[in-house]
Amino acid sequence: MCQQLCCVTDNFSFGMNESETVVLTGFGPFRQFLVNPSWKAAQGLKLAGLGKKIDVYIKEVPVSYVKTKQTIAELWHALNPKFAVHLGIARGASVIILEQTGKNRGYTDRDVCGFCPESHCCMEGGPEKLDSVINMRAISKHFTQAGVDVIYSRDAGRYLCDFAYYCSLYHGQRRAALIHLPSSGSLASADRLVPLLQALIQTMLDQLEDT
Repeated sequence: MCQQLCCVTDNFSFGMNESETVVLTGFGPFRQFLVNPSWKAAQGLKLAGLGKKIDVYIKEVPVSYVKTKQTIAELWHALNPKFAVHLGIARGASVIILEQTGKNRGYTDRDVCGFCPESHCCMEGGPEKLDSVINMRAISKHFTQAGVDVIYSRDAGRYLCDFAYYCSLYHGQRRAALIHLPSSGSLASADRLVPLLQALIQTMLDQLEDT
C-alpha cells in the first residue's frame, strides 16, 4: 500500500508559495457513534498534515441542520480557506466515496434534535444542485488504477452530509469536497484510512491549482 500511495502522490506537485488554509470537518456523535469516525479521521489528518504550505483547520460539526448551516457559513466567512473537505460516514460501505454534487432540496429526515427544515432545503433561492470544482471522477479513476478502493458518486444521500456539502459549495464558490468514509472493512481502520485521505486531498489541491 505504501508503494501504491507513492505512485499516486509522486505524480502531483504543489506550486503554492505561501501558506494557505484548508478546512477539514467531521461530524459529532450520531446514533451508535459516540465519537464519530469522521471526526476521528479529521483529527488524524490534522496530525498528519497536508504539506508544509498548508495550514489545516479542523472543526467538529453537530448532526443538526441549524448548527451545520451556521457553522459552515462561519468557517467560510471567517477563514476564507483555499478549500474545504467535509468527512462523513457511509453506513454499510466498505469503500471511500467521493461525492461530486450537493443537492439543495429533499431534506426530510430529522436530525439528532428531531428537526428538519420546514422548506426541506438548504438555501432558499439557491440552485437545485452544485458541483465541486474538483473532478471527482478523474480522481476516483486515478486512485482505483493504483489499487485503492475509491468510487465516484453524484448522490450524497439528502441528510446532514449532503446538507453540509451544499452549504459549503454555496459559500465557497464550489471549492469544497465531501468524502464519505467506510463504516466497515479494512479501510475503516484509521491507520489505513488517514494516509489514503491525505493522498486524496493532496491530489484535489493539486487539481485545484491546475484549474
